[in-house]
Amino acid sequence: GDIVQPEHVAVLRDLGLLGQRMNYATSLGILIVVALLLSMMGVYLYQFGRELLRNQSLIALLGLIIVVVAFLAKIASLLPFEGAGYLIPTALAAILISVLLDSQLAVIAVVFLVVIVGLVMGQDTKYTMVALCGGLTGVFSVSRLSQRSDVTRAGLIVGSANFIAMIALGLFRSEWFMVKYSVLGVLNGLISAVLAIGLLPYLETTFGITSAIRLLELSNPNHPLLRKLLMEAPGSYHHSMVVANLAEAAAEAVNADTLLTRVQAQYHDVGKVKRPFFFIENQYGGDNPHDHMAPSLSTLVIMSHIKDGVELAKQYRVPQVIMDVIPQHHGTDLIRYFHFKAVEQAKGEAVDEKDFRYPGPKPQSKETAIVMLADSVEAAVRSLSRPTPGRIEAMVRKIIKERLNDGQLDDSDITFQDLGKIAEAFVRILSGIFHHRIEYPEVAGEAANR
Repeated sequence: GDIVQPEHVAVLRDLGLLGQRMNYATSLGILIVVALLLSMMGVYLYQFGRELLRNQSLIALLGLIIVVVAFLAKIASLLPFEGAGYLIPTALAAILISVLLDSQLAVIAVVFLVVIVGLVMGQDTKYTMVALCGGLTGVFSVSRLSQRSDVTRAGLIVGSANFIAMIALGLFRSEWFMVKYSVLGVLNGLISAVLAIGLLPYLETTFGITSAIRLLELSNPNHPLLRKLLMEAPGSYHHSMVVANLAEAAAEAVNADTLLTRVQAQYHDVGKVKRPFFFIENQYGGDNPHDHMAPSLSTLVIMSHIKDGVELAKQYRVPQVIMDVIPQHHGTDLIRYFHFKAVEQAKGEAVDEKDFRYPGPKPQSKETAIVMLADSVEAAVRSLSRPTPGRIEAMVRKIIKERLNDGQLDDSDITFQDLGKIAEAFVRILSGIFHHRIEYPEVAGEAANR
C-alpha cells in the first residue's frame, strides 16, 4: 500500500524488474522484417546456390554463424555503454561465410545482419552504416587467401575501414563521440579476425568443409604425406608436381577451382609410396620387375596404388574432396600396355578386357576430370622421343579424344569448349617444359674426344 515514488520507478527500471506491456504491433513488424530477410536469402540460395541448399550441414553452418552474430548484436544493445554497438562483429560473419561457403553469399548475409543490427540498436543508422562498411570490407578482404595469416590482415583492413567510417559519420552528424571513440572500429576488426582464426579449424572439422586455407596447408611441400612421397618415390613426386602445374593452368582456363585442382593433382599418386619400384618413373633405368611377371599380376600391382593411396590419405587425415581424386583420376580406364601384352601372350585365346580396367569411379567433377587428363597427357608426352610443339599438341589432343570416346568424362560437367581450352593450356605448359635446348660447345667437344 506504499505510494510509489518516481525514484522507486527509476530503480526498478534500471534493475529490469519493471514489467513492460508487450507491443504487438512492434513484434509483428519485427517478425515480418525477419521473414522477408529469410525469404530473400532462401530465394538467393534457390537460384544461385542449389548445391549448398541441398546440403543440410552447410545450411546449419550458415544459420549458426548468423545466429551467433545476431546474438552478439543483442548483447551489445543491452550494455549501458553507447559505443558497444560499434563492436558488433558483422565482419566475423563475412569472413567465416566467405572462407567456408561463398563470398557472394557472404554479401547477402552481411545485408541480413546489418538490418538485424538496425533493429536491435533502435533503428539508429550510425550503427548500421558502420556494420555495413565493416561487413562488406570483410568479404572483399578475404577474397584471395594465400595463408592463414591473411585473415589477420583482413582484420586490420576491416578495422581501418570502420575507423574511417566512424570519423566520417561523426563529422557529418556532428557527433564527437564517434570521432573520439573511432578506435572502437579498429578494435572491432581485430576482434573479428581473432574470432575467425580461432573458430575456423573447429568449424572446418565439425561441418566437414575444406576451406581455401586448409587447401593451402595441404599444398605445402612439408606436409608429411608429400614429404613421404618425395623421399620414398621421388619420380612419382616430380610427376605429381608437373601434373599439378598442368592441371592448375587448365583449371584457370575453364574457370574451375584452381587451388582445389592443384592440390588434388599433388595427392593423386600418393599410393605409389607403398611399391615405388613397380612404377617406371621410380626405376631410373634399372631392372623392370614387370618383365618377369604375368600381365595379369602386373595389372593388379599397378591397380593397387589406388587402394593404397586411399588408405594413406585416411591415415594422414586428408579431406574427402582430395581423397576422391585418387580412385577417380584413372576412372575405369584400360591399362593398355598390359592388356596388349596379355593379348599377345594369349595367342588367339580370349582375354577379358574388364580384368585390365581400373575399378573407378569415373571423374565426378570438372576438377577431377582435369587431373585425369593432365596425368595421362604428362605421361604420354614424356614418352615422346622428339617432343616438338607439333608432336606435343598432336599427342595432347589424341589423349583427350581417347578419354572422351571411352566415356571417362561422362560423369563430369566438362564441355567440348572446355576441352579445347584445356588442350591449349596443356600444350603451352608442356612446350615450355620440353623445349629444345642448344648443345654447349665444351660438352660437344668432350663428346667428340670420347
